[in-house]
Amino acid sequence: MSDWNTRLVVTVGTTVITPIDSFTPQFAMQRTVIHSIEADNVGVVSQPRTATFQMSLKAIGPSAATLTQLALSRTKFNIQLGVQSGNDWSFKKLLFRDCLITQANPSNTTPDGAPVASFNGVILGFGETSDVE
Repeated sequence: MSDWNTRLVVTVGTTVITPIDSFTPQFAMQRTVIHSIEADNVGVVSQPRTATFQMSLKAIGPSAATLTQLALSRTKFNIQLGVQSGNDWSFKKLLFRDCLITQANPSNTTPDGAPVASFNGVILGFGETSDVE
């Protein structure tokens, strides 16, 4: 059984802002097929690739407020693998660079459990071979 000592974290510079409970990236690499009079499917036109994300974290302590402040000030941040100790993760390194929050969704407080804040955003730097090991 794994001893999950690693997790994704939000960082600004070298400062860890908060760990992430849930992270869902979406990548779009749109292609349009080109046809000609002589033949079908002779090529493709590629659109610019885009990446977005949705992340959730427990809204306890200053983490949700800090991320909301990053959104309001349009501050770029990184989402990366934070290795505490051990070697139980699929990646040694995972990095999404220059992320910006486009939407912040705080949740209602409940009597049972911590509230959860959700954030949506865009990833401007991704896909380099040096970002994943």
